[in-house]
Amino acid sequence: MAGTVMMSKVPAGDPQRDSVPHAQASSPAARTIVADVGGTYARLAWTQGGDAPQQVHDFRRYVCAEHGDLAAILRDYAAGNPYRGAVVAIAGVLEGDRLINSNLPWAVSVEQTRQASGLEWVKLINDFEAVANATPSLERDTLSPLTKVVDASAASPALVVGPGTGLGAALWMEGQPPRVLATEVGQAALAAGNDLEMDILRRLLRDRPHVNNEHVLSGPGLMNLYRCLCDLRGGTALHADAGNLVAAAEAGDALARETLQVFCGWLGSLVGDLAIIFGAKVVYLAGGVTAHIPRFLHDGHFLQRYLNKGVMSERLEQVPVWRVEHGQLGLLGAAEWFRRNGSGL
Repeated sequence: MAGTVMMSKVPAGDPQRDSVPHAQASSPAARTIVADVGGTYARLAWTQGGDAPQQVHDFRRYVCAEHGDLAAILRDYAAGNPYRGAVVAIAGVLEGDRLINSNLPWAVSVEQTRQASGLEWVKLINDFEAVANATPSLERDTLSPLTKVVDASAASPALVVGPGTGLGAALWMEGQPPRVLATEVGQAALAAGNDLEMDILRRLLRDRPHVNNEHVLSGPGLMNLYRCLCDLRGGTALHADAGNLVAAAEAGDALARETLQVFCGWLGSLVGDLAIIFGAKVVYLAGGVTAHIPRFLHDGHFLQRYLNKGVMSERLEQVPVWRVEHGQLGLLGAAEWFRRNGSGL
């Protein structure tokens, strides 16, 4: 169907708006908005109860900072179409009506968002809860192995980890119905695993009382890491954003390249820890950062640290890690959540 997103490989640099207008197969009143909202972008589409699993239509992308709040984005997407509600996959954790999140450009209240958007209901779910819901339907051509794949059929428990504007993780467990455990691993304390990481951690602690995983293992964290390495190596920070840093690393800039290697090694160490903690049988690595650094993720630094877990190394050799090459997992996971739970809304 034109204007429909299925679970196939999608370029990470997706367009701001699908060129195909809303499909005419059903009444807009029977459709539900699904959204994936991160610190930088909000991705929106619509789904309906009769859709096949992992199917959404009329994709659009919004820059969060260009809109006053979440309601403004929902209102713009819904303009002229009487949608009843929205399932929003969003980074953070709900405390009553309020979303706790340090990476969004605005505060979020569920009730205020519902009222201001003009929708009958708005449901917020954790962004990596949504991503985890999408993993059972991932096609093989969207996956690249970061480990030696021992058992490609392993399904559950499935750990999903993703560095982007922040750092997210969730665990998918098969069952009737399947269950998803959402986490706030990005806010947990960052653990150093060697002398260089200890030196970096000491520098980060100069400016803050608590260093969490996101302070290194995220897009903004990558720049924190670069500045620390420049300080340690006596170099000058020449690159102002992660995109320029990655381009410089690929072009041979020594400090930029070391930054990416340290980042991937540190990420591998954390992913190994999480796989042990949750008893994962398979790991999926997603997130906006990983889509832009495949060369560095596959060069061995990630794998070496992932497996460097003492007596648990042999166990982790049996747990494959897949890098996911798909740009709309959050949307598809929100649609899957609605397919399973929408009747109660």
